[in-house]
Amino acid sequence: MLETPLSAVALLTALPFASDPASDTPEFSGPSILDFFPPAIFFEGNDFFELNRIMLVRLLIVALIFVLFWLGTRKMSLVPGRFQGTIEMGLDFVRVNIAEDLLGKKDGKRFLPLLTTIFFLVLFMNLTGIIPGINIAGTSVIGLPLVLAVAAYIAFIWAGLRKHPWTFLRNALFPPGVPWFLYIIVTPIEFISMFILRPVTLTLRLLMNMIVGHLLLVLFFSATAFFMVELGGWWIAASAVTLTFGIAFTFFEILVATLQAYVFALLTAVYIQLALADEH
Repeated sequence: MLETPLSAVALLTALPFASDPASDTPEFSGPSILDFFPPAIFFEGNDFFELNRIMLVRLLIVALIFVLFWLGTRKMSLVPGRFQGTIEMGLDFVRVNIAEDLLGKKDGKRFLPLLTTIFFLVLFMNLTGIIPGINIAGTSVIGLPLVLAVAAYIAFIWAGLRKHPWTFLRNALFPPGVPWFLYIIVTPIEFISMFILRPVTLTLRLLMNMIVGHLLLVLFFSATAFFMVELGGWWIAASAVTLTFGIAFTFFEILVATLQAYVFALLTAVYIQLALADEH
């Protein structure tokens, strides 16, 4: 969904923005995959507690979420102010449009904490990619998307086993109504689809969108600075073009960040709903 191929980014970053390296013309240095492996800021060399820029962003965002929701819910009033109303609107969006729409009121209430946590954690972590001075999403390194995908995976397996303890795995791997000789083909497909592809696709969908978004934004804005400051002259016209694309992709990235949070929470709810379905 709204994904830009990595090959396009590779092509853009390979463009010869400068002339021959032997000349005095400065060379453009585009973004690279090394952006996602920044040097340590604290506890360098410690395998368990080393903090780099991305890990620091993640910790700050978690703290920010706690503070925002604590301030927005600590003194609830019947007629909410703007801040409380905004918090309630966000919580109601997840409760009504994701949890209750897919799982019903009873099951939706049970899994609402998980779905709410996933939605807002992914949303806030994604949005750090467009904040000046941070410029990288907390979900652009595989650790966090993988942890959230595993949480979703555990949730739908647990939901299925709890509601259908004797039939969940059997019906998942051996769907009723299929001729027995076809299970040789169907069972491996169902196993890979349910137990491997679901967490993998959840992880990669979020991760790839955030990686590509970062690379594109850095490419456009660094190219703008290069054309304007390093080359000057007629190249300033090119900087206006790259700046326009950078601003446009910033708004596009806000849309992608929001949609990815919604899709991640929605698919988690869908998987839980399928595990709870009565046909198991």
